Amino acid sequence: MSDIPFSPSNALPGAPVGMASGAPAPGGVGADDPSAGAAAAHNAPASSPAVPAPAPAAVDEPSIRLSSRTWLIGAGVAGALSVASLTVALFGQQRIRALEQELVKRQQDSQGQAVEARALAKQASEVVQSTETKVGLLEGRVAETVLQRSQLEELIQQLSRSRDENVLADVDAAIRVALQQVAITGSAEPLAGALRQADERLTRINQPRMERVRRALARDIDRVKTVAVADIATLTIRLDESVRMVDELPLISQPERRSQLAAAVATKAASRPGSGALAATAPGVWWQAAQDAWFTASERVWAEVRSLVRVSRIDRPEAMLVAPEQGWFLRENLKLRLLNARLALQSRQYDTVQSDLREAQSALDRYFDRSSRRVVVASDLLRQVSMLARQVSVPRPDETLAAIAAAQAGR
Repeated sequence: MSDIPFSPSNALPGAPVGMASGAPAPGGVGADDPSAGAAAAHNAPASSPAVPAPAPAAVDEPSIRLSSRTWLIGAGVAGALSVASLTVALFGQQRIRALEQELVKRQQDSQGQAVEARALAKQASEVVQSTETKVGLLEGRVAETVLQRSQLEELIQQLSRSRDENVLADVDAAIRVALQQVAITGSAEPLAGALRQADERLTRINQPRMERVRRALARDIDRVKTVAVADIATLTIRLDESVRMVDELPLISQPERRSQLAAAVATKAASRPGSGALAATAPGVWWQAAQDAWFTASERVWAEVRSLVRVSRIDRPEAMLVAPEQGWFLRENLKLRLLNARLALQSRQYDTVQSDLREAQSALDRYFDRSSRRVVVASDLLRQVSMLARQVSVPRPDETLAAIAAAQAGR
């Protein structure tokens, strides 16, 4: 409640200012107390004039009403607020409980759905596994079907080929086989023969679409002919002949016997002009026979004398130090060197061939008699083999193969 302010204007007329201002009475009683005012009037001196007492009820009644009304309004507002608060609290509590129930319900639904989802996932995994197994089986069957189809198409293609295609296929196969033979033998003859046979077959067919192939064949044949490839068979035969001649080659320390000189002298005497005719026309001329006998005897004596003494130039003195029993080992070493060269030649190891032939040629020049005809022949054979045993690459008929492929493709 609010109090009504007090001012001097509100004081009663004739009242003292000190009392109106709320000053306490001498007896300690306030001015607003009516009993205190009556007592003061009663205790006042007699000489002072009597002042009529104010009516306090008329002054405090409105303030009391106002104060009580204010208290009622405040209590009503507080009660309304309390009721509103309680109502809001009740509604909030009910909503919270509803939310808790909804959450519990949704949680239970989620757990059920999770269990159901796990069951569905397990079932889906089993279905996927079975599907993968079936797909693997189907892929295997599809692969088998594709293989069978390709084989069937190849058979149909082979059956449906025309004569020209068969000829082209045969020519291509023959050329490839010839290339393999060239790689094995090292000779260009198989390839040249295959190319010539292919040209002859295409000439007999005489088809316009084969002209490109024939031109390519002609160019490849010219290229193969220009290459000087070593003939392994011929070179091997020459090496074998050299090995066979080693035992007959005379050493410098062991000169060749010249017993055949007597036979040469007899042949020379028999081949003299007119000797046979004289014997036939004049068989009784004894002096002609004596002359022939003397000539023959003198030639034989002279041959024997020449065989006793031999004068020759020796550039390497160690060749004269070879003992007769060492000559056999020298010949055997030379044979082994030539046989190694032969094996290297057949293996297409031309560097090894050249090395062995150089060693064999050096042995011939050092230890064997160069004036002998057999040594000269053996040395010439080794030189020929050394000059021909070279690494030469045979050109591939790539142009012919490309032309055959283009003709088979129909371009």
